[in-house]
Amino acid sequence: MAGTPCMPAARTMASTPKRRVLAIWCARLAIDRWLRAKALQAEAGEANDRDEGDPTLALITETAHGPRIAATTLAAQAAGVRIGTMLADARAICPALRIEPADPAGDLAFLERLAVWSQRWGPWSALDPPDGVIVDITGAAHLFGGEERLLDDAARIFARRGLTVRLAIAPTAGAAWALAHYGSAARGMGGVILPEGDDIAERLAQLPVGALRLDDDVLLVLRRLGLKRLGDLDGIGRDAISRRFRNRRSAMANPLMRRDQLIGLVPEPMLPVIEHPPAMVQLRLMEPIRHLTLLETVLGDLAAAMMRELEGRGEGARRLELACWRVDGEIQTRTLELAAATRDAAHVCRLFAERIANIDAGLGIEMARLTARWAEPLGLEQTDLDASAAEHGTSLAGCVDRLTIRLGQQAVRRPVMHASHVPERAQRWQPPMETAPAVQHGFAFHARPLKLLDKAEPIAVLYATPDGLPQRFRWRGALHDVARAEGPERIAPEWWREKGAARLRDYYRIEDGEGRRYWIYRLGIIGDGRGGAPDWFLQGVFA
Repeated sequence: MAGTPCMPAARTMASTPKRRVLAIWCARLAIDRWLRAKALQAEAGEANDRDEGDPTLALITETAHGPRIAATTLAAQAAGVRIGTMLADARAICPALRIEPADPAGDLAFLERLAVWSQRWGPWSALDPPDGVIVDITGAAHLFGGEERLLDDAARIFARRGLTVRLAIAPTAGAAWALAHYGSAARGMGGVILPEGDDIAERLAQLPVGALRLDDDVLLVLRRLGLKRLGDLDGIGRDAISRRFRNRRSAMANPLMRRDQLIGLVPEPMLPVIEHPPAMVQLRLMEPIRHLTLLETVLGDLAAAMMRELEGRGEGARRLELACWRVDGEIQTRTLELAAATRDAAHVCRLFAERIANIDAGLGIEMARLTARWAEPLGLEQTDLDASAAEHGTSLAGCVDRLTIRLGQQAVRRPVMHASHVPERAQRWQPPMETAPAVQHGFAFHARPLKLLDKAEPIAVLYATPDGLPQRFRWRGALHDVARAEGPERIAPEWWREKGAARLRDYYRIEDGEGRRYWIYRLGIIGDGRGGAPDWFLQGVFA
């Protein structure tokens, strides 16, 4: 069955720019740093004669099995020395090899400074250890005359600094990383550009699977399976790959997650090199307070100040934390999680009212702080009209927030479809304001009963036809004679979730002599080698 994602309708402003990401790969970071340091020493007159004319160089790191090559110069590579080789083996290949200790900590510190400096091309940058930087250049390329000129500017500056880099621009960090490491730039361009609107999966289909940023052992498994390029993954069902790597939780060990991040289906969290602190406001009180009414007044002032702070950032609060410092040093905290981003101070105060009612003020509260632990982008909108509130869903979100405060977070849920043919697994519960996951539509002949029992109940078959269909059965102490039957609809077990002894099901829609219709199934078939005689169960009742 072909899946059809159920995506909620969303309105976006036409002027909102698509995301553009610049990937910077310092392909020879350690060697470039060493050569640059020697060049500076030569300028200062501190270099000795041995430093001149000696390009056959390798940097080594100490491992449990002895020194290992971490980086090499071009001359050393030409002599056959490879990164990862043991020093003894490298010396056997190139006896004239000169070695120096590597400096991983210095490389990382240099990379951090480089990430901050790279914000000349965009307002946000992140480390991509051990030798890369990611820069978000969304809406900034026009300041350099376009993306091509931005790449030319970056390539020229890095070349002047003596750094060997490869550059790429794409809609996602994963795609930009893949093109920087495995793409080829056109002649005369400073890097590779994946234009907006291009099909990422199609454009990157010929790149090797190493472009997914996976662990070495995972790449080895993929190559042994014959999956050598990104396009090869499209010819295999997601379920097959998911089963093969179902025990891999890390993103670097999960090919499906990495591919979804690469093409933009799944967001990829990146840690900015300059931390974006959460919005926070606080009040130091001239005199300690002990009464609830005074605390509510302080909360109102904090909420108003917080909403002004969030409005300046263009964000709305999703999770707020109120901390109250008592005179004796104890801290009382209360957390509030909202169904949708909001900047409504009155709404926040109403929800906090029940949470702060049981705060123990002790000898008095001398300071209060309100922190937005989770905030989402929220543009300016007209909130004083009921029509605007209904259109943007704030009325529903407010109702959900009030119900959550009174009943608890686990009590306010909504059912959503889940990709499973087994009836009791075909739906799940999730928070009411979250986006519904993509589901597959059922076949037209998959008629389901109006009422599905929480748990299928066994029935006692008293008389059956030669083909095994019950003619009379007992359920909940009452006898039922089968007048009509339709089926079977066979549902195979989900063998990747269940044990090997799981049995298939044959479902029948039956009607008894009084016109009542039921949904029953036979668990297993005779001779399937997975148990004794099949059992019968009733799972649903039709209207």
